[in-house]
Amino acid sequence: MNTQIDNAGSSPAAADPTACVAALNDAFRRSFAGGQVVETPGVVELSEADRIALLLAVRRYDSFDSDNDPHGEHDFGTVEVEGQRFFWKIDAYDRALLGGSPDPADPAVTTRVLTIMRADEY
Repeated sequence: MNTQIDNAGSSPAAADPTACVAALNDAFRRSFAGGQVVETPGVVELSEADRIALLLAVRRYDSFDSDNDPHGEHDFGTVEVEGQRFFWKIDAYDRALLGGSPDPADPAVTTRVLTIMRADEY
């Protein structure tokens, strides 16, 4: 992430860390690059066509509102593929994947993990 310093000496992430986390989560979810993607057994068992449709639905998701995104971090969503409901969730871990990230707005100390699962696997 290219961060610019404004005249006051603070970075955009410092000014609005939630917006920065949401942007980082969106970029990861749309590209699956810069983190790890985990698929549960129910997702792995899908036909190839359904699995591809699911992954595309997760990448294209943009239905965030106050009910499904109360913290504004764009870290959870629900999609439907072939009549089945699926959840996806992004968690921000420290670089060693031993615990939560000390600063999810800082990619240098964060590894994002996107888990995709059938709703009944939650």
